[in-house]
Amino acid sequence: MRLGVLLPTFQLSPRTALEVAANAAALGLDGVFCYDHLWPMGSPERPAIAPFEVLSVVAARHDSLVVGPLVARVGLVGNEVLLSQFRALRVVAAGRLIAAIGTGDRLSREENLAFGIDYAPPDERRDQLRSLAGTLLDEGTEVWVGAGAPKTNAIADELGCTLNLWNASVADVERTAELVSVSWAGLAPTRNDEIDVDATAALLRTLDRAGSTWAVFSTGTPLEALVEAVELAHDDPR
Repeated sequence: MRLGVLLPTFQLSPRTALEVAANAAALGLDGVFCYDHLWPMGSPERPAIAPFEVLSVVAARHDSLVVGPLVARVGLVGNEVLLSQFRALRVVAAGRLIAAIGTGDRLSREENLAFGIDYAPPDERRDQLRSLAGTLLDEGTEVWVGAGAPKTNAIADELGCTLNLWNASVADVERTAELVSVSWAGLAPTRNDEIDVDATAALLRTLDRAGSTWAVFSTGTPLEALVEAVELAHDDPR
């Protein structure tokens, strides 16, 4: 199982995100990812940096890191634009791109409407996702599909994509991994508002056994503590 982290892009400047990426590379993490939102969920007054520009800089600076959005939403821009963004990032990343895409949901609907962007019905968004995923796969790009409704999840199975589960239980990961390739993303366990290294190590062990291909931790996860948890998981594989 590979290890990644989401970069802090809900800021005015990309400086912190680039610093976190550099630290991730130095500590030996496998990849970094970026949200694709116009603002943080529930906080329209806060800024958000677009993911592809940040990921391009990271890919150019750190050739050990896999990069990708988590997830790029169809319908926020046209499929042609989104495809061109993935193609450009693929050139810079040189074999280290994961094209994680999703349909969005009711929580992201307001972002579209606030900027005058149409929010298409679910079946139309799924058709967009299926078309984009098919093209990317044909071009040799690894594709993840953000898990959602059963019809969305079925697209991953239909096309042979990895299904990315957000903050899912280990039981859900294990159940899903019996049907389709699975990656996990979510929050590290905490205790007293700090990362619980022992619990995170246990989570890593169980996710690995459950069949997850990646564990991608949310923005703000202390990387040194995360690496400590990885080492503990390897040293004590119970």
